Amino acid sequence: MSRWRPPSAGSTAIITADGHRRLKEELEHLWRVRRPEVVKALAAAAAEGDRSENAEYLYRKKQLGEIDRRVRFLTKRLAALKVVRQKPADRETIYFGAWIELEDDAGARRRYRIVGPDETDAAQGHISIDSPLARAALKKRIDDEFEAELPGGRRRFVVLDVRYD
Repeated sequence: MSRWRPPSAGSTAIITADGHRRLKEELEHLWRVRRPEVVKALAAAAAEGDRSENAEYLYRKKQLGEIDRRVRFLTKRLAALKVVRQKPADRETIYFGAWIELEDDAGARRRYRIVGPDETDAAQGHISIDSPLARAALKKRIDDEFEAELPGGRRRFVVLDVRYD
């Protein structure tokens, strides 16, 4: 049995202006605030003596590695992302950055915003442009019906509203 797996599909390298700002703020916070705090705590733990049995030293070393990995990822990702600032000419059609209100076949209404994969947040209703629902909704207009193959099965939706606030 092999451990080989096919490579995962690359995520779309676009982001909204708000999402880009949040990622830059996270990078700045990690680099200017969090990392110096952890380095200081690591130095204090190292000064206590035997590092092989020092749990605080091992914990801080691991924490510093995690911060450095996230900083490297954010630095590379921010350089690769394309910020989409302009709104489409046709504001009644669903494109990247749109707030959409959908009604499913059971009559439940939900509001989503189509965003880049780096800013997906289910609690806020932000769904990735790479998600099956967003892919199916793209280029639809108000009152259009469409089907999407979701993890729970195929579902039908009606577009109730499209906004670019």
